[in-house]
Amino acid sequence: MSMAYEEYMRQIVKPMREELTHADFTELTTPESVENFMSQVEGTTLVVVNSVCGCAAGLARPAVVEALKGEKKPDHLVTVFAGQDREATQKMREYFTDIEPSSPSMALLKGKEVVHFIPRDDIEDHSLEEIKSNVESALKKHC
Repeated sequence: MSMAYEEYMRQIVKPMREELTHADFTELTTPESVENFMSQVEGTTLVVVNSVCGCAAGLARPAVVEALKGEKKPDHLVTVFAGQDREATQKMREYFTDIEPSSPSMALLKGKEVVHFIPRDDIEDHSLEEIKSNVESALKKHC
């Protein structure tokens, strides 16, 4: 890949990354950062597999940001970016055992165990309110 292309893509996805980092998500951009985080994680973690697609922009990111304004919150908020930080995304997906890769998606973990998963199929063609409710109900149940 050319350096010009890589820089162009970094600039394009910057606001997509910031939408979550401004909501207190920590970006895990390398397999090592995922491994380091997961090796010492305790409590609950909400993982957002971010994406450049329209359903991430118009539905997933806004819904999760709104859901986190509620009373129940996980102990940790992390994100990986599918298609951008590929190795980090692949490493995180190794923790989503028996779950097909999906982006965008969200996983709520207790320790290293996925207790609730929201695949693209439950984001695309759903309303922002439905997705927000899905996240909120998982947070109420597990946090």
